Amino acid sequence: MGGSPLRILVVGAGIAGLAVARALRLAGFRPDVTDKLPPGESTETGLYLPGNAARALHRLDLHDPVRPLGQVIRRQRFFDAAGAPLCEVDLDTLWAGVGECRALPRSDLHRVLLSGAGGAVRHGAEVRTLDLLPGAVGVTFTDGTTTEYDLVIGADGPRSSVRALAALGGPPRPVGQVVYRAVLRDGPPVTEWTALLGQRSGFLMVPIGGGRLHCYADEAGTRAPADPLARLRELFADYRGPVPEVLAGLGAVHVGITDEVELGRWYRGRVLLVGDAAHATAPTLSQGAAMALEDAVVLAESLRAAGSVDAALVAYESRRRPRTRWVRDRTRDRNRTRDVPPALRDPLLRGRGGRIFGEHYRLLLGPL
Repeated sequence: MGGSPLRILVVGAGIAGLAVARALRLAGFRPDVTDKLPPGESTETGLYLPGNAARALHRLDLHDPVRPLGQVIRRQRFFDAAGAPLCEVDLDTLWAGVGECRALPRSDLHRVLLSGAGGAVRHGAEVRTLDLLPGAVGVTFTDGTTTEYDLVIGADGPRSSVRALAALGGPPRPVGQVVYRAVLRDGPPVTEWTALLGQRSGFLMVPIGGGRLHCYADEAGTRAPADPLARLRELFADYRGPVPEVLAGLGAVHVGITDEVELGRWYRGRVLLVGDAAHATAPTLSQGAAMALEDAVVLAESLRAAGSVDAALVAYESRRRPRTRWVRDRTRDRNRTRDVPPALRDPLLRGRGGRIFGEHYRLLLGPL
């Protein structure tokens, strides 16, 4: 169907939606892209892209504009809360032949994807209803306008309205994890992906270029604190290494509750979910953006190769489910280590941690 005049709507202009729009344009389609939010600057946070994300960016012909951004990350280093080494992962070896790992501001990747998608997003266009018709979808927006599409793609995140409107699933499930994100300028000289692991909590620092550090922390819980910076300083007061200097320099801290989405199917009629709308997990493996980029590549290939939209959706889901299920299961595996007392966990990580953590990505080293 490549180059066919299919009428396609992509709902959501985040990483998943813009990546899908880019992939579809490369395949000869011209999708409409809408987002319910007005245009504006996004929250300043960093983003770590493992090697499979770099491979997907190559397939989207976006590697060159991303290459000058952020910083290549060659090693993951794990420490205990006192700053003593636990283990490390050689990322160049792990992802050899797949792609380099990179950390950068999320807004930088968003700008590249927006340009690659053609730059045209209809903002403030919230979908009110979806009418699943034979071979089409009737879409009514909150401003009262109605349009018919051959395919509607929900790329609107874990709390997807498209998922609800198409009766593909209910709200996401909280996984019992509170996450904190911030960007620190002119902090301590952290040059690699560096994580300190404590009891049911962890603190991560990743350089994203320009003297900036992406800081990520999490703890077990289900409610976000009213003052996230104060909570961070309380929770990690006894941590050593670079953590005290980072905590002293932090300003704005963004806090949220981690959700998981697990669905019986990703499409109904001509409505399809991609990215976090279909398979959100906790960010433990840093695979959210990577899975969205891979989704985009595979969806475009499926539409181009199949003889019908229906056949393409079947092919797409059958290719993507094993990888997203692997990410979900390995994420749960790693998260369970949070509940292991450090006295038991740390000797294991010192002995085999690098192999254990590297194994979590094994399936993702293979072809999409």
